[in-house]
Amino acid sequence: MPAARAKNPMIGKASCAIVLAAWAIGVAGAAEVDVAVAANFTAPMNAIAAEFEKHTGHKARLAFGATGRFYAQIKNGAPFGVLLSADDETPARLVQEGFAEPSSRFTYAIGSLVLWSARPGFVDAKGAVLRSGTFNKLAIANPKTAPYGRAAIETLTKLGALAAVEPKFVQGENIAQAFQFASTGNAELGFVALSQVMKDGRIVEGSGWIVPADLHEPIRQDAVVLTSAKGNPAAVALLEYLKSDKAKQVIRSFGYTR
Repeated sequence: MPAARAKNPMIGKASCAIVLAAWAIGVAGAAEVDVAVAANFTAPMNAIAAEFEKHTGHKARLAFGATGRFYAQIKNGAPFGVLLSADDETPARLVQEGFAEPSSRFTYAIGSLVLWSARPGFVDAKGAVLRSGTFNKLAIANPKTAPYGRAAIETLTKLGALAAVEPKFVQGENIAQAFQFASTGNAELGFVALSQVMKDGRIVEGSGWIVPADLHEPIRQDAVVLTSAKGNPAAVALLEYLKSDKAKQVIRSFGYTR
C-alpha cells in the first residue's frame, strides 16, 4: 500500500491568505448611501435593498416618507445620496437647481392607483361604490404634495364624483398615512398605491378597484443621484441595480410597470 502523502501546511496557509485578501478587498470596496424613498415604494425597496447588498456588498440605508418633504430636506442639506421619488417632477427640479446629477435621472417605476377597502367585497370591480353613498370616510394623500393624492383628485374629477365625495375626505400627509387610515378602518375606503395592497401580482387582503390609467396622469417615479453623493460607488451601483432584471421582477410583483 502506498504511503499517504503528507499535507503541506504552507498550501493551506496560502489558500487561507488568498481568501482573507479577497475578503479584505471586498470590504474595502464596499460603500454606503442614504436613500430617501417615496412612501409608496416601501415594500419593494426593502426587498430590493436586501438583494442589492448581497449582490454588490454596498449598503443602502433607507428612509421612507413624502416626496415633498424630502425635497425640502435635501435643499436644507439633509445627507441623502439618492432620491427615489414618487413623481418625475421633483428629481427634475433638483437637477435644475443643482442638487442632483442630470445624467443619473431615470424612471424606475410607474405607479398604479387603487380604490381599496380593508373589508372584503366592499369595493366592486368598477369602483361604483364611490357613487353608492354607503361610506362615511374616504382616505387620500395630500394632493398638493403627494402624486397619488393628485391622481386620486384627477380620477374623481373625470368620474364626476369629486363634489359628492370631497366632504368625506380624510387626508393623510402621504400615501402611507392614507393607507393607515383605510387599513385601520378609520376610513371605509382609500385611494392608495397598488403596491401597498399587492404582493406577487394579486391584492392580498380586502377588496379593491385598480383605477384605469386613463383616468389620471401617469405616476412616473424617477430616481436620481444627489450631488452630495457624486462619486459614491454605492449610489451609482444602486441606480444600476434598479435597472436590473432582478429588481424589475420585484417592482412588477408589487403592481408597478416600467
